[in-house]
Amino acid sequence: MATKDAVKIPDFIANPVTAGREDRYETVMIDVPKVLKSWQTSLFSYEWMLPDGRIKDAAELPEKEQPKRAEVEGKIASGAALEMPILGIGLMENIEIGSGRATFLTLAAHGIRTMPVHIPKSNQSEFKAFIAKV
Repeated sequence: MATKDAVKIPDFIANPVTAGREDRYETVMIDVPKVLKSWQTSLFSYEWMLPDGRIKDAAELPEKEQPKRAEVEGKIASGAALEMPILGIGLMENIEIGSGRATFLTLAAHGIRTMPVHIPKSNQSEFKAFIAKV
């Protein structure tokens, strides 16, 4: 999906992965393009991202990822709240998407430039460069 058709920023709810562990996570508003640039070095980025950094269209995604993208697209279309992705720092000191990858990347493909995410409190200093300036 082209980034020219930006969608309204949806409502977000806490990711259920954080339930019972809220003291270990914080919610921050991140700069999506900066996160994408970092995530591009992830071993998992090839599934969703082209070598030039663009997010693949739904039809270009691997077969197992297409239903995930379609589910997020459906939630966007219906106005349903989305679970916040969980980001962390990977072994190569890049951003990794621990949970909510389809949500994060589908919204990024729609041109969303900032979004709330959960990050581990232990990674606060590593995320300073990725916090959105609002």
